[in-house]
Amino acid sequence: MTDLKDMWTVEEVKALFELPFSDLLYRAQCVHRENFDPNAVQLSTLISIKTGGCSEDCGYCSQSARHDTAVQSQPILSVDEVLAAAKVAKENGASRFCMGAAWRGPKQRDLDAVKEMVKAVRALGLETCATLGMLKDGQAEQLKEAGLDYYNHNLDTSPDYYAEIVTTRDYEDRLDTLSRVRNAGINVCCGAIVGMGESRQDRAAVIATLASQDPQPQSVPINNLVQVEGAPLHGIDPLDPLEFVRTIAAARITMPKSHVRLSAGRAEMSESTQALCFLAGANSIFYGEKLLTTGNPDAAKDRDFLEKLGMHPM
Repeated sequence: MTDLKDMWTVEEVKALFELPFSDLLYRAQCVHRENFDPNAVQLSTLISIKTGGCSEDCGYCSQSARHDTAVQSQPILSVDEVLAAAKVAKENGASRFCMGAAWRGPKQRDLDAVKEMVKAVRALGLETCATLGMLKDGQAEQLKEAGLDYYNHNLDTSPDYYAEIVTTRDYEDRLDTLSRVRNAGINVCCGAIVGMGESRQDRAAVIATLASQDPQPQSVPINNLVQVEGAPLHGIDPLDPLEFVRTIAAARITMPKSHVRLSAGRAEMSESTQALCFLAGANSIFYGEKLLTTGNPDAAKDRDFLEKLGMHPM
């Protein structure tokens, strides 16, 4: 059963969401087994290299200067601080080290600092990923030259719902950055955030948009909204866990060869929900006690959980 195709329409993806739950998971599991070891999971660790003070107004974010959250603005970390965290990540079994910065986009001095971090982390034998906001012409090429393996820039939600979440940039800005990353020869890490009050139609639309990129993203993080007090989306009704599992399954079916990452919000999920996500085709997790500014299950707990499932790191 192969589901690899050039384009997915919103209605085709929505039809996946509307399958009986067991049929959807069976289809997703078949696709997953055709392309991956079903019991292997890729482990990534995420660190905030520059926290808070972002000028954007993303409604979900704890780091926007426009929101009254508990997050305090902090300067960029030194290369030594980042390298020390990367060494701990590697010792704990992570294979990829992701560096995130709360910027609308990096200035050249910021980029120069990040390039040194990338070189240092890559020298440890880890894959490198960065999420630095929007990139200008020539910046992706500099990151590629420094050895960056992946660049993360999520679409967040559907084109139609996007303006309800972010007003300081538009959807085309995100697509333009992704184009620059692909053109520079860097692997694309691009996903979505669900549970932000969007409809199933919106969830189908963002999956369709991701799956129709050429080439498809190599890594697809699916985030469940972590509600942050002081951010505009705090207090919104949470997404039903089974709808989240359906989103994972739709991502797996439409993007057969991508790593689908069970990402933010995992700390709030039961082990049963996480296990269903793996059954639905998730094969990557963030590994470590913190995701930028929000909590994440600790590494020892994750090792015990994966052992319980009979799963192992890639």
